[in-house]
Amino acid sequence: MERLIDGYRRFRAETWPRERQRFEELAAQGQRPRTMVIACSDSRVDPQMIFSAGPGELFIVRNVANLVPPYMPDAAFHGTSAAVEFGVRVLGVRDLVVMGHALCGGVRAVLEGTPPEAGDFVAGWISIAARAREAALRCDTPEARQEAGEHEAVRISLRNLMTFPWVAEAVAAGRLRLRGAHFGVATGRLVLLQPDGSFAPPAG
Repeated sequence: MERLIDGYRRFRAETWPRERQRFEELAAQGQRPRTMVIACSDSRVDPQMIFSAGPGELFIVRNVANLVPPYMPDAAFHGTSAAVEFGVRVLGVRDLVVMGHALCGGVRAVLEGTPPEAGDFVAGWISIAARAREAALRCDTPEARQEAGEHEAVRISLRNLMTFPWVAEAVAAGRLRLRGAHFGVATGRLVLLQPDGSFAPPAG
C-alpha cells in the first residue's frame, strides 16, 4: 500500500497540476468518451497507456480474458454487460474495441484447464470462450495455439456483442463501430482484426 500512496503523492505533485483543468472540466461537464475498450484484467495490459489516452478519453471495462458474454437480461449479476449497456446506450460511444493480449492466462485456462484455485468463478466465466479451443488445436506449437486462442477470444466477444439488440442496431445505423485488437506484451505491438478475420498492424 505504501507504494500506492507514494504514487498518489507523485500524482498530486506532478500530474495533477498539469491535468487539473481537464479534471475540472470533466467534473463540471461530465464524461463524454468516444471510445469504449474491453480489455483483460492482466496487470501488464493498460489500455490508457497503450493508446496514450488521457482522463475522460476512454470508457474501459476489464475482466478475465477480455470476454463479452451473450446478451442475457436476467436477474443475475452482469458486470461486463452492464458496462456495455452504459457505454453504448448512455454515453453513446462511437467505437468499441475488444483488445486481447499475448500470454493471456484466461485463454491459457480455456486451452489447458482452469487452475483448481480458480474454480468458483473463473471456470464458468472463461467457458464463454470455449470455442477458441477449436481454432487453437489446429496449430502445431504451444505458442501458436496460445495466440490463436487469444485471437479467437476477441472474435467470440465481438460476435457476442452483436447479440445485444441495441449494439446491433447502433452498428447497423452507423452510430457504432466494433473493432478487435491484440497487444503483444513483450513487443509492445498492436494488431487489429481485419475484415477477412486476420490480424494485422494498423495502416501507416
